[in-house]
Amino acid sequence: MPDKEAVVVIVGGGFGGLAAARALRGAPVKVVLIDRVNHHLFQPLLYQVATSVLAPGQIASPIRGILRNNGNTTVILGTVTSIELASRQVFVDTQDRATVPVSYDYLILATGQTHSYFGHDEFEKYAPGLKNLADAVAIRNKILTAFELAEAEEDPARHKDLLTFILVGAGPTGVEMASAIAVMVHSTLKRDFRRVDPASARIVLVDMGPRPLGTFAPELSQAALERLKKLGVEVMLGKGVDSIDDEGVMVAGERIASRTVIWTAGVAPSPAGRWLNAETDRAGRVKIRHDLSVQDHPEIFVVGDTASLEQDGKPLPGVAQVAMQQGRYAGDLIERRVRGKASPRPFRYFDKGNLAVVGKGFAVLQSGKVQMSGFGAWLVWAAIHLQFLAQSSLRVSVFVQWVWTYCTGQRGSRLIVKHHAN
Repeated sequence: MPDKEAVVVIVGGGFGGLAAARALRGAPVKVVLIDRVNHHLFQPLLYQVATSVLAPGQIASPIRGILRNNGNTTVILGTVTSIELASRQVFVDTQDRATVPVSYDYLILATGQTHSYFGHDEFEKYAPGLKNLADAVAIRNKILTAFELAEAEEDPARHKDLLTFILVGAGPTGVEMASAIAVMVHSTLKRDFRRVDPASARIVLVDMGPRPLGTFAPELSQAALERLKKLGVEVMLGKGVDSIDDEGVMVAGERIASRTVIWTAGVAPSPAGRWLNAETDRAGRVKIRHDLSVQDHPEIFVVGDTASLEQDGKPLPGVAQVAMQQGRYAGDLIERRVRGKASPRPFRYFDKGNLAVVGKGFAVLQSGKVQMSGFGAWLVWAAIHLQFLAQSSLRVSVFVQWVWTYCTGQRGSRLIVKHHAN
């Protein structure tokens, strides 16, 4: 046993950071977890907050509550701004102080990702992304407000523009968002308005790629495409977005008028690569070794969306399962080191498969050679997502809401919440 307890600083309270903290629960170390928000967010269900199925509190839990049984863990609300490698310190801006130093013996960076507009940052003003609770509530406000504006608009000619929803990016988030909006307008909202027919809303999903859900097998992509079309979603493939403004989008030279554009395309990692002055891949993710450590810094580990690691010649995907498995591995490795035990074998990701839901009662599943689409895949999707919610109370709440929404079409949180100046 060491004479002095080692300090492990974890930056980020997402899937990877929490997995690492939990793995270190019984280790003879002091753990300091730093996050700029006080809650852990189950990002795969953000689109359900944005489309009024769930309330924000149903997919997020206070980090302190999740780790309340970790007696060796301190949680700090703050934003990491830089790292000094020589002195082994991270610098944090807290609520009332700037550049507060926090020393570490081991450092785990699990800082996640943000939106990427592929060099067109001017799009962000008109096409918000979906990465946190504030984004989800803002998009929910935007979608619901569109129907309110159309109901108040006396000129029927303007209803079409107000009720055109454009999603840029046909990955899992785009497909899930587009299908959820389609289900909402055909079920929940259809009897709530008098001047407009919500079912007349136009939902357009745009992507540069040749098929939706490009990381899935072609057969599953085709099943998702057919399902989207059945729901009334227009899918525009092989076409890029030229420009976005407050009145619509230019897609491959075609102008589509819309007041609601949602960015569901690219992502970018945190600035961890700059903090470490480390080698990064083309996307800006830190290249790490097979024990998840940074070259020349065996005391620093990078996990999840910020890390770049190849397995069997392919880069690991930026999904929750990768982050969780890497977080557990990093925590276990650190505990072995401080206890003087042999290091574990190099990290190897166990792929449990990919899932995406495409509207009510339909999903696509790919796990190894197993491929499924339809209601059975949707049941698997629901069970897995319930399992990985952070607390049992959330599992009960979300399950009850899903059953209610499935049976009645009614959604849990159709609130427009905005700040009003006095």
